[in-house]
Amino acid sequence: MKKRAFLWLALMMFASSAMGANDNATMARKLFDRTYNMVFGPQGSTLHYYVNLVGIMKINGTIWYKGKKSRFEESRYLSWNDGEKDYWVDQKKKVVTLYDADSAKKDKYSSKFTFNADDYNYSLSDSDEGFVVTLDARKNVKGIKHLKAIIHKKTLAPINLKIKVLWFWTTVRISQFRSGNISDDLFVFPAEKYKSYSFVDQRGKEKVNKR
Repeated sequence: MKKRAFLWLALMMFASSAMGANDNATMARKLFDRTYNMVFGPQGSTLHYYVNLVGIMKINGTIWYKGKKSRFEESRYLSWNDGEKDYWVDQKKKVVTLYDADSAKKDKYSSKFTFNADDYNYSLSDSDEGFVVTLDARKNVKGIKHLKAIIHKKTLAPINLKIKVLWFWTTVRISQFRSGNISDDLFVFPAEKYKSYSFVDQRGKEKVNKR
């Protein structure tokens, strides 16, 4: 299936000089949707990330997704989100904070990265690194204004993202990507391991993010 998809995309790229803008936009959206579903689809996924937020914040870690569930591990922070509750662990302060699953309070940057795939104009180009899908926000769209995704030509896995929110740019390098075979057990908070930590319950104290 992946080989057929790659050959089909390669042929369309070869014929791009004869394609109109609408054809290019359609191809870009189809490719983006396919890769997006590999990451966020019901089969689940995992990847390692390195984030550079305008040079002032650099973080790296590993994240897992499956439906509404997620989990991540970084050097200081850990999180287990089971779709209803999100346990946010600060290993330095030895504190576990419990949030509603889609709370914006746990991360001051999360509300700025709102995203709806239908709010953008799409275009597709080629590069030595991979296929390049560019998203430009339509008028009055909040959150992400521009997004450039580099996608592996054979596996269609995401390789690199460059995201613009307001005036600042964030780059995300992606490696060790795998789609599927993600166990639900990964998203269960290991309470026994952190029983010596302080516990703070922030549920129900704010409005949640609307996605």
